[in-house]
Amino acid sequence: MFTYNQSYLLTTMKTILLPTDFSINSMNSIDFALILFKDVACDFYLLNVHKASSFISDDMMKLSSSSTIYTTIIDAAKKSLANIISKVEMRYKNDKHHFHSIVDYDNFIDSIDQVSEKNQVDLIIMGTKGASGLQKVIFGNNTVRVMQRCKAPVLAIPDNCVFLNLSKVAFIVNNAISFNGEILKPLMDLVVLSNSKLHVLHVADENYLEQDQRKHVDFFNSSFANPIHDYIDVKTKDIYQTVHKYIENNDIKMLCMIGEKHSFLERLFNKHLVETFAFSIDVPFLVMKNN
Repeated sequence: MFTYNQSYLLTTMKTILLPTDFSINSMNSIDFALILFKDVACDFYLLNVHKASSFISDDMMKLSSSSTIYTTIIDAAKKSLANIISKVEMRYKNDKHHFHSIVDYDNFIDSIDQVSEKNQVDLIIMGTKGASGLQKVIFGNNTVRVMQRCKAPVLAIPDNCVFLNLSKVAFIVNNAISFNGEILKPLMDLVVLSNSKLHVLHVADENYLEQDQRKHVDFFNSSFANPIHDYIDVKTKDIYQTVHKYIENNDIKMLCMIGEKHSFLERLFNKHLVETFAFSIDVPFLVMKNN
């Protein structure tokens, strides 16, 4: 069972990283985070990252650190972050929440990783903009890159997704991963915080072993309150459509999975699943890392 309960979670400080580019989408993810953790003491780090073009970088190398180009960009970003913090403090009036602003001039992923490690970030929450219709996944999307490459867990908030509740949470598992409380702590935290019902979606290949099935069922039954176990047929060619249909039919509020390079699921379905779900799913999407 959990080694902590809701009362423990509510008295434990959380550190949340909120990357923002000042877009409506990123502002929506900030609102989502503040409402989701309204009862939890949190340090929120709002991060804005700038990456100069090669032309500007060459120019800046010839200028001092107090040059007009650099200071103008950084000062404008600092003022924008201060304005955001002022507005959310006034809107939510939550004494449990403390805000910090960071402006960085760096590679986006490197900046996220450095800030996460330095401040021991528990969770990154950021927006993602979905691809419409049959539009292919855009590999350069920052949220997807963070999910793939950063060490901290990431909760992606779809465009225009408004927080209601996380009453039902679905987690995709397979027999190729061994689970423990450390890997799944972000999921455990959110389930405890929201008093969620966990739906465990088991995906298996032709070598699926009864022994492995029992091991996973026992783990989730002992770690979560009465989880629901469902199984996805290995013959399904489009796992996204199957999972999306499950989400709709069961009123799932958040989807979760372990993000691993060259994972069992990607080999099985020949798809980059993190990218597929991040761009297409219309509920919050939590990706944890098996570091």
